[in-house]
Amino acid sequence: MKVLLTEDDAISRRMLEAFLVKWGYEVVVAHGGEEGWGILQGKDPPRLAILDWMMPGKDGIDICRSVRQRKGRPYTYILLLTARGQKEDIVTGLEAGADDYVTKPFDPFELRARLRAGARIVELQEQLLQAREAMRHQATRDPLTDLWNHGTILNILRKEVARASRTQSPFAVAMADLDRFKAINDAYGHQAGDAVLREASRRLRGAVRTYDSLGRYGGDEFLAVVPGCDPAAAARFAESFRVRIDRKAIETPEGLIPVTLSLGVIAVESLRNVNSETLVRVADAALYRAKIAGRNRVTMATAQDIEKELSKNPQESELEDPDDFFTDVPPPL
Repeated sequence: MKVLLTEDDAISRRMLEAFLVKWGYEVVVAHGGEEGWGILQGKDPPRLAILDWMMPGKDGIDICRSVRQRKGRPYTYILLLTARGQKEDIVTGLEAGADDYVTKPFDPFELRARLRAGARIVELQEQLLQAREAMRHQATRDPLTDLWNHGTILNILRKEVARASRTQSPFAVAMADLDRFKAINDAYGHQAGDAVLREASRRLRGAVRTYDSLGRYGGDEFLAVVPGCDPAAAARFAESFRVRIDRKAIETPEGLIPVTLSLGVIAVESLRNVNSETLVRVADAALYRAKIAGRNRVTMATAQDIEKELSKNPQESELEDPDDFFTDVPPPL
């Protein structure tokens, strides 16, 4: 584990560094407070820090306060090294943000024990952060495809719609559906169907930009949120989705299965009183038309589609998938 050693006295610094290296720590040395603070501000800083209290310029107490004022950074365990042994001095150091202290002249065994305690705390916090991240991932990701799940992609859509409404910037939503997926499940089993979904998701993920969002809307449907995309760009984006699925059969436990994708896209130059729910319903209606027209195609929604949808009851149920009425499926290659 890396340890930052900030000490302006050369003799004390060399002695401390020798002990730390002997104990197996990777030592990052700073010759004064300003240099030490700069290291803690850098990329991948040490999570353990030994700070001398008395230093010219930025002293140990100043660094403690600065570290504790930061937000969104990994926790740094600070051990304050001080010649001050009065209780009020110790309280001052702890209140400034130090986690522990060692008085000079230090006892190597005491210093080593306190460093071990600090390392355990840092390791425990890292484990907690990893557990929290794992829980967050499980709560927001679809377990089969690792795309955003239904609830998360809709939350992302609402936030992006609000942002686009404020800036009056172009915005697009694409609803994509694997053609005849029910028939694939029926003919080859759910293991093959899962393999198709995983590979299709991987291919589609490769087509999105860093600021786009892609989620599994449900079953074999995907929802793509594409901010800053006018109708022409949205059509190209959707076509890139379609081509990525159609260009190569998908390998499954039952063999290679050719799969195609249909898409319905709503793209507007600016949002005017159109909420996220309306965008999804319009894109879904365009997807329905793509299915009826023969599948494996992109259908763009029109301004008339939006006006028609706005005049409907917003609680209206979604259109049924035409694929549910077809059982024909391409044979494996």
